[in-house]
Amino acid sequence: MADLFKVGTFNLYNFVLPNVKYYGSNKYNDEVYAKKIAWIGTQLSRMRADVVGFQELFHPEAIKTVIDSIEAYKGATLIADERYDDNGQPLPTNALLSRLPVVESSMIVNFPTAAQVNYGNQTVPITEFSRPVVRAKLRMDNGEDMMVFVAHLKSKRPMIEDDEDRNDPLAEAMGKARSLIRRAAEAIALRHSIVDVMRETQMPVVVLGDMNDSVTAVTSDILAGSQPWRFLPFERKKAVWDVLLYNVKDIQAKRAYHDVYYTHIYNGHYEALDHIYVSEEFVYENRDRIGAVKAVRVYNDHLADDSLGGEDIEKWQSDHGQVVAEIALEKPEEV
Repeated sequence: MADLFKVGTFNLYNFVLPNVKYYGSNKYNDEVYAKKIAWIGTQLSRMRADVVGFQELFHPEAIKTVIDSIEAYKGATLIADERYDDNGQPLPTNALLSRLPVVESSMIVNFPTAAQVNYGNQTVPITEFSRPVVRAKLRMDNGEDMMVFVAHLKSKRPMIEDDEDRNDPLAEAMGKARSLIRRAAEAIALRHSIVDVMRETQMPVVVLGDMNDSVTAVTSDILAGSQPWRFLPFERKKAVWDVLLYNVKDIQAKRAYHDVYYTHIYNGHYEALDHIYVSEEFVYENRDRIGAVKAVRVYNDHLADDSLGGEDIEKWQSDHGQVVAEIALEKPEEV
């Protein structure tokens, strides 16, 4: 039987220690915090993922409390860091939980120099990720290594300047454009970091995170890459395939009769913002694969469509669904 492992992504939705202010005056009291601890623990137990990428974690201590309560994660490794603004308030970051051995890890803050976006003679003045990206090399059960990235790209929320009227539709439009520019800049910087690992190697890559855009969005296409032009010579196609990423949403859609993949609901729009990408080493159609995505599950039954009534998501829950992909390690002839 093939060795199986699961990878998942989990936006924790402002996971902060109790009675600590964040984003100005927001904070959890002890009761809400206890409920959040319990709910996150329940979701993690349902996911049963061997590798989990977290977003919107403010304090590693908070997620450690959850992890320590789950027997399956005894001995697991947590890669996390803390960040604070100039006023001493905590800032959200990404983290990685792994039951697989961690060979090496780092947090990527600054963009690669070559990834800075140029337009004409101007350079877009964005040089670092708003939330540092986790990069970790993990050892799989077959003895081979894979590289995992955990990211949280800029949201669609408008970036409104202090001197602008938030109720002005033109100011809102400009704010959305600023957010898009930052998300695109972060996507190309992440793409550079991923391609550096993938190019001319056989090391599989997995990318986990809240990308804040649909699988067909331009920013997602920047991150994953595009399929080669059909008239390209085969050897040149292979060079393109070598650095492509494949969204498990698409892998699932090819095997399912109906697409019900959504991880976020806002103003009546059901969106897939949380994604898992895999490199060609985990794609069934690749004859040189070392494994394949076997199943994908989205845990979104707690999400509420507030446009249909008064129901809303509780503060201790997440406003995102969780995604888990099951990967089978096996030789091609065994699939």
